Amino acid sequence: MRCTLPALLIALGFTTMAFSQQPAKTGPAFEQEPYGKIPSSKDKSGKSIPAATVTQYTLINKNGLVLKCIDYGTIITELHVPDKSGKMADIVLGFDKLEDYLKGHPYFGANVGRCANRIGNAKFTLDGKEYTVTKPDNGQHTLHGGKTGFDKKLWHGEQLFGITGPGVKFTYVSPDGEEGYPGRLTVAVSYALTDNNELVIDFRATTDKTTICNLAHHSYFNLAGQKSGTILDEEAEFVAKNYTPGDDTLIPTGKIEPVAGTPFDFTKPKAMGKDLEKAGGKPVGFDLNYVLDKGSTYRPELAARVTDPKSGRVLEVYTTEPGLQFYTGNFLDGSNVGKGGAVYKQYSAFCLEPQKFPDSVNKPEWKEKSNPILKPGESYKQTTVYKFGVAK
Repeated sequence: MRCTLPALLIALGFTTMAFSQQPAKTGPAFEQEPYGKIPSSKDKSGKSIPAATVTQYTLINKNGLVLKCIDYGTIITELHVPDKSGKMADIVLGFDKLEDYLKGHPYFGANVGRCANRIGNAKFTLDGKEYTVTKPDNGQHTLHGGKTGFDKKLWHGEQLFGITGPGVKFTYVSPDGEEGYPGRLTVAVSYALTDNNELVIDFRATTDKTTICNLAHHSYFNLAGQKSGTILDEEAEFVAKNYTPGDDTLIPTGKIEPVAGTPFDFTKPKAMGKDLEKAGGKPVGFDLNYVLDKGSTYRPELAARVTDPKSGRVLEVYTTEPGLQFYTGNFLDGSNVGKGGAVYKQYSAFCLEPQKFPDSVNKPEWKEKSNPILKPGESYKQTTVYKFGVAK
């Protein structure tokens, strides 16, 4: 199904509804179609889970930018933006088929939760009670919500119209005890593709019991195109004079230190590959949290800017969050064969993930800067904007 956005609806602001019209030649437009099926299975208790259809949603703005996403994991599967000559390219890593996402992958294009990033030793304490949450089979710490996080759930999607472009809203209810987390968490995530060439991601959540909530978007970007080699020549600049150093397992020490004089200094534009070897790590590369100068804010403020010198594409990141996880695809090893046969090798893409600091729940010294605790009656709110342009 493809829909153009009537002027009346655009004037009225966001509203959720569905209708069908003749195919539009240009945006703003919205499409919805089946993407594949999740096979039937059984849960831990042996109860049968029926097969489910996964839907793909396509958003097109008036400038011809195209975003494709699915309700499985709220994954962004494609994002086509123009270069300095107007040539479009898909700049996010991903797969051609649902089956490849179901086999497992390093969070390509997903929104992760209920707690993004790492929780040390997969344990935390709330109101005097210790909770143990799930972790990868070969891991010491919880990563991105647990063994079966939000990236592996089937969400409910619905069309979303707005004053600035097409959108889609996803909702999911995480039951009390899922992956070991307390509380029934009701979550909504929306994507809007504005006519200012912005991808606006809005997160909302509420709970019926004290819990933790830290959601983040995890697209892998290559501004030259998802089949264009490494990102080491792409230049990054972060509005962050400090970072949270971590141990060998990437759990923060609890300290906040200046980036000045370290390989982690991106306060001025710098090629991602310039100090990559000096950054260390196993495997080598950047994988750390930056403390944004602005802190937590009510409205999204500038956090980062990345420029690809060859294509001229520019990505700016704005967010309400206090932290920014920067990752250069260090663990990509060629085992993931993506869209059009692209082989995703080490440093094929980067991630910029606005969020609370890693392991914040176990760092009381960060309570004023980065607090992931959500209580009944409170609302978790986060907005992140990825804005696309070209270098002037």
